[in-house]
Amino acid sequence: MIYFFGKFNMDKIPFTLSGLEKIKSELSDLKKSERPKVIQAIAVAREHGDLKENAEYHAAKDKQSFIEGRITELEDVTSRAEVINLSKLSGETVTFGTKVKILDEENNQEIDYQIVGPYEANLELKLISTASPIAKALIGKEEGASVVVSTPGGTKHYEILSIEVIPT
Repeated sequence: MIYFFGKFNMDKIPFTLSGLEKIKSELSDLKKSERPKVIQAIAVAREHGDLKENAEYHAAKDKQSFIEGRITELEDVTSRAEVINLSKLSGETVTFGTKVKILDEENNQEIDYQIVGPYEANLELKLISTASPIAKALIGKEEGASVVVSTPGGTKHYEILSIEVIPT
């Protein structure tokens, strides 16, 4: 396990342990299940004759291209992954891995987010990337701080209500 205390190494990609496990699971599924399926689909489509007008063949080749590209991408990502040990975080400031409750000062709506790496981000699950405008504005701030975030929809004002370290 690698610990994080300073700035990110630009070659490394930060992950929570669970986030990296999901990426590795997807990679394994692509290699062990999806790749063999598409190879079989190409073989079956070839048996149908003329490849120039064979829609099944071209669809299978397109899918194969996507799968191989995704495998290459995920192999690169996992080779550069840096698991951040969240148990070493103090929770005094917003950092990678912390869960932060903020108050939208315009409509008094509370929102919870966890700051994660770019490959773990999922807005539906309230996981935001360290590269997002809101995370950039929150990182390094303490509970009670007000932050201003420039978004495509305009400037937003938030107050940090709480910071919590989520155990992995």
